Amino acid sequence: MRSTSHSLSPQPAALSPRGVRRSARAVALQVLMHLEQEDAFADEALDRAVARASLDARDRALAYELVYGVLRHRGLLDWRLNHVSDRPIERAPALIRNALRLGAYQAFHLERIPVSAAVNESVRLVKSFGPKTGRDWSGYVNGVLRALLREAAPALPDPAVEPATAFSIRYSCPRWLTERWVRNLGAEQAEAVCRATLVLPPLTLRANTLRITREALVRDLIQAGYAARPTVVSPVGVILEKDGPVTALAQFAAGGFYIEDEAAQLVPLLLDPQPGERVLDACAAPGGKTTHLAALMRNSGKIVALDRSPARLRLVEDNCRRLDVRIVTTGAVDLLRAQPRGAAGRYAEGRLRSLCARPFDRILLDAPCTGLGVLRRHPEGKWQKREEQILAHQHKQRDLLDRVSRLLRPGGVIVYSTCSTEPEETEQVIEPFCQDHPAFRRESVEPWLPPTGRACLTAQGALSTMPTPPACGSMDGFYAARLRKADR
Repeated sequence: MRSTSHSLSPQPAALSPRGVRRSARAVALQVLMHLEQEDAFADEALDRAVARASLDARDRALAYELVYGVLRHRGLLDWRLNHVSDRPIERAPALIRNALRLGAYQAFHLERIPVSAAVNESVRLVKSFGPKTGRDWSGYVNGVLRALLREAAPALPDPAVEPATAFSIRYSCPRWLTERWVRNLGAEQAEAVCRATLVLPPLTLRANTLRITREALVRDLIQAGYAARPTVVSPVGVILEKDGPVTALAQFAAGGFYIEDEAAQLVPLLLDPQPGERVLDACAAPGGKTTHLAALMRNSGKIVALDRSPARLRLVEDNCRRLDVRIVTTGAVDLLRAQPRGAAGRYAEGRLRSLCARPFDRILLDAPCTGLGVLRRHPEGKWQKREEQILAHQHKQRDLLDRVSRLLRPGGVIVYSTCSTEPEETEQVIEPFCQDHPAFRRESVEPWLPPTGRACLTAQGALSTMPTPPACGSMDGFYAARLRKADR
């Protein structure tokens, strides 16, 4: 049975609940609507919303569970909801479709919440976000959710016949992305990558060797009640078997560790910076790789950390202070807007000119990208990204690589990395660069990669990790290539 017909008058998405206490569900609904309107990170939006609502620990945990659960499973939730609705829920106001998603997620995925509560609270929530909206749409929400619970689930498409369609629904990935992955990876690997977007990633730490060894950090974590074990590939990584408030630990305040996926921890190893060298981290915020480079250099030498955002550069500075990093100088510079002056590759802008007056021994370009390799951590990206953005990022990545290459000394090394493994953002950036810059040649990253990571080597000698075990454990999707400039 389908719900009764209803007019589709548009309603604003940014509404606030009226006449009810601030609840986890209300916060989750507001954040989900916000993420449909703004290209924002879910964790940052949640942190702000939870703080404004002054939720206690239990409601805070529920708000995070609801938002991330809906984002991870949104495609399948919408498919099930559309099966019992008399119109596509995408045509309903943002308030209504997200209230439906919240109700459906609670009913199907949260056993501790009674089904009746999932329905009733969703209806109540709609009413609380404005009398007129609630009066107009509460019956529709109630009818759709009750029909959803009453009717059997429809049969999923056969992946042997329509793999892209089947994976899009089953694993809640946009159709354009499943089509791309089936085309580029084949159906079997594409399904594994799609499935990985639904898996909760492990909480991984990087031991700050300026302060503590990995072995000592593991011992401290176990004594604090955590199940901790070393990472498979990174020599400084620690995996926690379940999440916890690690930022409340004394070792966090003391600078003993940085929260960072294992794949990201491998990138600075490939640059292999030495004590006393001059190193450029061209897109540094929030500072994870910057501070790792400093640890590898044993706090000796100089690192110039650039980022276009002054606010995000403050995160770099904060992390440097906490982790006892003393060799970093930051600069708020947008390299894509900086104007080169002359064939030598110097730049006219004063701040950039002063920071980069001398060439660098090594440069890390962790380039802005689509982030399609970290969808398990940022499931909002599944619904915010568009396929055309891949080529838009590629143009910026090529430009950035060209610009930073002018700042490298003869014989120096560049590592180019992205948290995407899409061909356009990886090999199709490196190969044209080498063709256009004969002074640069590729080097295999194998000598700088721990032996346990050899399965992550590509045929071209680059690093490519995927969140699909067993190869390299289960890391985020990352790519990194190493380039060396000729001595003369």
